[in-house]
Amino acid sequence: MAKGAEKTGGIARTDATGRVEMIPELLAWSSSLPHDRTFVREDILGSAAHVTMLRKVGLLEAGDAQKLRASLLAMYDAAAAGTLVLEDGEEDVHMAIEGLLTRDLGDIGKRLHTARSRNDQVALDLRLHVRDQAARTLADVATLATELADRASREKDVVLPAYTHRQRAQPVSAAFLICAWSMQLLRAADVVAQAVTRANESPLGSGACSGTSLPIDRSVVAHLLSFSAVTANALDTIGDRDFVLDWTWAGARVLLALSRLSTDVIDFTTSEFGYLRIGDAVAAGSSMMPQKKNPDIFELVRAKASRGVGNVMSMLTLVRGLPTGYNRDFQDDRQAVLDTGPLVRGATGAVRAAIAHLTFDRERCLASVSDGSTQATDIAEALVRKGMPFREAYKATGQLVHLARERNVDLASIGLEAAKSINSAFDEAVLAVIDPRIAVAAKKSAGGTAPERVEEQIAWVRAAATELGYKASSVPTLDDLRRAVEAEPI
Repeated sequence: MAKGAEKTGGIARTDATGRVEMIPELLAWSSSLPHDRTFVREDILGSAAHVTMLRKVGLLEAGDAQKLRASLLAMYDAAAAGTLVLEDGEEDVHMAIEGLLTRDLGDIGKRLHTARSRNDQVALDLRLHVRDQAARTLADVATLATELADRASREKDVVLPAYTHRQRAQPVSAAFLICAWSMQLLRAADVVAQAVTRANESPLGSGACSGTSLPIDRSVVAHLLSFSAVTANALDTIGDRDFVLDWTWAGARVLLALSRLSTDVIDFTTSEFGYLRIGDAVAAGSSMMPQKKNPDIFELVRAKASRGVGNVMSMLTLVRGLPTGYNRDFQDDRQAVLDTGPLVRGATGAVRAAIAHLTFDRERCLASVSDGSTQATDIAEALVRKGMPFREAYKATGQLVHLARERNVDLASIGLEAAKSINSAFDEAVLAVIDPRIAVAAKKSAGGTAPERVEEQIAWVRAAATELGYKASSVPTLDDLRRAVEAEPI
């Protein structure tokens, strides 16, 4: 082990710090190693790419570089298999990896940290992690969006109310509703794609805060790890967590979209609404009430959104007011950044699995819009098509609604004679739009409920999901990067 690494001091406790061992309790309290273990593969890949670069610029002998890289890639394979053991006693994963190399390779291991700092190293690890998790999230959202499009294609004939202010508003098809869910989700995915782009610059070579006087070539690491560019300013780079803010915000956006979908499902499966029936395979029971079939999965998805928002707030408050450059405060970014990927992907997977076990009650859905009340606007618009100014049509329809209430009958039952007593413009063609299916089919404006418009929306969702899948597949996986690094000649 390197000089100064004995006992609790760790490899970073060297002559430069006076070789004073840190109080064990403080070392344990301040260590980021428990969280860092999550991105050990990213750290190893960064080190392997760094070794390759050091050899290319002549800062490492070929033999030393080969031994270092081979040892690092063996560690990567062990980490991927879950067999890599990182001993406690180091401040972070970077020093733990270097400690293993120094133990195995002696003085050769001490050459690994040439021309880099833990400041740019952790920035690299986090960018690799964010890019990987964001790409995986894109793929998951693309799959869910495609499945929603498939479901919409099967539900075009189901008619139910849309809601404003949580009051029944106008009739729509279930396919139209599902497309609305999909649009929210796809907008969130656009933010995830932006997070991929924002993270896709290589910070390695920025050093502690000002770069290095050694003749490195930052583009080598950027190329090996498939970054699109290198960061432009070393001081900004090591103090930059904007890409983490982007990632936590993107994750929260996906969770918020899933949360709103879940609220619709939760409401619609209640006996008060009754538009959806929940299958036994995804329903939760009550410990006391045997009649209950609860939508717990969707309630939990909604709860996960709160955690996602919490991650955003954690990062916003963490970086607020920090001076330019690296600060140890950044160590507390780990929980937010490392939690976001599994949180979002877990919720996306849960919705995918559960939504397949929801069934629309076609009769109950249609009955909810068959009294005619949600078609009042359609009646007014039918009068407008006959030439009546909208405000007059609105007033006449309002009088018709009022008359139905006075007579304590549904608007659909008011009858032509009663309608004509209000305004002679009412005729059978106008009152025909009280049929919710006719009302749905009539809205042919772009983005409307007419079958041809819904077909366009479904096609758009499919195309957007395909594009998302393409974006996700264009980001190399960590295993892809490992192969690329190993293939690079030394």
